[in-house]
Amino acid sequence: MFDTICALIPADPDYPARTTRLDVLNRVLEGRLYDALPYAFHDERGADGAYIPLRRRRPSVRYPLARIVVDDSLSLVFGEGHFPALECADARVRAALADIARDSGLNAAMLEAALRGSVGSVAVLMQVLRGRVLFRVLPTAFLTPRWQAEAPDMLASVTECYKVAGAALLAQGFEIADPAQIYWFQRVWDDQAETWFVPSPVSAGRPVLVDAARSVRHGLGFVPLAWVKNLPGGDDIDGACTFRPAIETGIEIDYQLSQAGRGLKYSSDPTLLIREPAGIDGEMVRGAGNALVVSEKGDAKLLEIGGTAAAAVIEYVRFLRELALEGVHGNRASADRLSAPQSGRALELMNQGLIWLADNLRVSYGGALLQLADMIVRASAIYPLTVRGVALEPLPSDARISLRWPRWYPPDAEDRQRDAATLQTLTASGQLSRETAVKSIADVYDIEDVAAELALIARERA
Repeated sequence: MFDTICALIPADPDYPARTTRLDVLNRVLEGRLYDALPYAFHDERGADGAYIPLRRRRPSVRYPLARIVVDDSLSLVFGEGHFPALECADARVRAALADIARDSGLNAAMLEAALRGSVGSVAVLMQVLRGRVLFRVLPTAFLTPRWQAEAPDMLASVTECYKVAGAALLAQGFEIADPAQIYWFQRVWDDQAETWFVPSPVSAGRPVLVDAARSVRHGLGFVPLAWVKNLPGGDDIDGACTFRPAIETGIEIDYQLSQAGRGLKYSSDPTLLIREPAGIDGEMVRGAGNALVVSEKGDAKLLEIGGTAAAAVIEYVRFLRELALEGVHGNRASADRLSAPQSGRALELMNQGLIWLADNLRVSYGGALLQLADMIVRASAIYPLTVRGVALEPLPSDARISLRWPRWYPPDAEDRQRDAATLQTLTASGQLSRETAVKSIADVYDIEDVAAELALIARERA
């Protein structure tokens, strides 16, 4: 069924195959996959009276399985209380990165990146505008990366190229000769500049004339883009899609629920069947107050659908949902099964599949977060950075930055008591430093600066 729907989605031959693939996956994520089907689910007959098969009808019920899996997984990666802390031995670098992250909305940018990148890949653009560091999330369907020959994990350039209506370009201030035509829009990021090109008609081929007025020379010495491959198992450009193994099952769920809904509607308004000879003249009016009179050889019945069929569909859909979530390592826990509050460790064991998925995403998007932090440090040596109007000193280029991830689930009172007893024993016996102990519980007690907390503890003990 998925292949049947994909065949109805128009594919532009001027774009690479990955553009069409990412477009289809984006449709699934946003709930627009069935928009290509020409008929609504209640359209059983066409204009010519011919029967319309189910595969050409849009389901009336759409269960957003793909979006649920993505939202559950990214909430454990960059959700509230799960965003990692940027660690560095240099206190000045650590404080500057924390301030820039808050001022630029880095958490929100990474949340959007994890959402957009669930189809396979995403790019995060860093910009320095009037001293402020800002981030933009760019979908990669129309982006083409080129990697350095001697450093295949480093970008040499990224090209953005897509078709756009001339009227839309005219509204953006471009000088367009014929607004009715379709144009190519193109720009390229490299280690020295962001180069814009003058849009050209599709019939004339890709743009070649540089738009000097819109091009910007940044001189950073690196491409200010972090390219993220979503999950292992992709290719040189895109990673694996988070929800791809569940698409076919999700389509089956939508059609089964739509059929069950149609059955319930038919049961509420059953079809009347009269076997001739009926002996009825004039218009028939169905209802409890209208008796049907037929001849002794006639018969009248209501065609109804039993309730057991709907119950069977619901049970089948529940089983399909379990299979789909198991295939993508989604959250299979049900709130109905929780009889009492669970500890953080118990929740981890119950949602082990979801944690495995989020753990893989932490590797991909955590690596991109480190790249962005390194870009900030390198950019501070070229541009005077500011945070809320306060100028920052250039950061040392040799700063080593790492991530400190919080726990998957917040601990309860018993978990915190056990942690306190364990850490006290380890620090008292000399097997663990006080700094490591404080760092291990920093996310639980909202300690942003471990060094400052240790200094405060030392003052109080003194």
